[in-house]
Amino acid sequence: MRRFSENKRTIIHAGRIFCAASGVDGPGALVINGERIESVHIGTAHATQNPSPGASDDRVLEFPDGILLPGLVDLHAHPSNSDSVFGVSPDEFMLTRGVTTVMSQGDAGAANIDEYIANTVQRSKVHVLLAINLSRIGESTSWGCFERIEDANVAECVGAVGRHREYIRAIAVNASHHACGTSDPREVVRRGILAANETSLPLLFGMRRPEDWPLDEQLALLRPGDVVTYCFRHQPHCIVNDGRLLTCVKDARQRGVKFDIGHGMGSFNFDVAETAISDGFAPDTISTDLQIGHQGAVPQHDLPLVMSKLHAAGMPAAAVFATVTSTSARTLNVDNKSGRLSPGSRADLLVLDSLPNQTLYDVTGQSRVGTWWTPRLTILAGRVVPT
Repeated sequence: MRRFSENKRTIIHAGRIFCAASGVDGPGALVINGERIESVHIGTAHATQNPSPGASDDRVLEFPDGILLPGLVDLHAHPSNSDSVFGVSPDEFMLTRGVTTVMSQGDAGAANIDEYIANTVQRSKVHVLLAINLSRIGESTSWGCFERIEDANVAECVGAVGRHREYIRAIAVNASHHACGTSDPREVVRRGILAANETSLPLLFGMRRPEDWPLDEQLALLRPGDVVTYCFRHQPHCIVNDGRLLTCVKDARQRGVKFDIGHGMGSFNFDVAETAISDGFAPDTISTDLQIGHQGAVPQHDLPLVMSKLHAAGMPAAAVFATVTSTSARTLNVDNKSGRLSPGSRADLLVLDSLPNQTLYDVTGQSRVGTWWTPRLTILAGRVVPT
């Protein structure tokens, strides 16, 4: 990874600079000095002026049609260099696609979190956080992580949070048939809430199919700040019916429960997304659920592609950009470090290209035509990330 010269500033001009956290939106320029953002200038040429003698060798990058954003925050993916059956290298598959902060959804549990911290968190350039799995074994086996109910161990989970609190932002509890096997999902969730209450952490919750457990009963258990993922899935559970959002879903949001995309291999449906968005229910966070099954996918599954699909489904571009930057950073309690473009902030950012009139697909093969955003340039702490 190449770092900009210490004695040079870098000035990036873009056709649009957007940062919801600092209220910036418009054409302009951003100045990087070392690892930090020195200044942001919208609608002026001031940023091109040399601040002092000897600055004539400033590096200037021009993206007249580009969109400059803070580095993206992916709230739900599977970053892992080892020990996860779903994991992919965060530096190879996420950082190169504009993601500078990512949260692991349940890759590690109490029995393997020490190794996960050492092998993935501390060896990655991407800022990796965790939703620790309530299951002590995490996602380390081909069978469901809760198939043995004894693996849903509250005491061990709480102890692991105590050891690694600085990295852990949530507790992952997936009540799905695959995750639970023959174990009672109600007992799994009960234990998850116990662990969440003891640690003062939110749940990252995957729903159960309603024929096994009505959605209104599941959502009624969740607390303000808990996050429901896979929210725009069509099967085996769905948050809309007959063209309307379910009342229990509206009630949950009114109580402060948040809803995340978690696109993955089977959890994004255009019909569901359009129905929900048209009913005033845009997602709180947009995430990839990027995993090993996406390796070799064409096009490459990444957060800009998922963002493009939400835009095609009816979310305004500014709302999409805010969701994957400042909103997700605030949800993970890292908004003092990530998701913003402001003087003094770490220079984590990306430039997107816009390809109009592209065919975008959901997981069922349905398509919509829209703008496809693709990563052009990623910078992490003042360093250009090779693509």
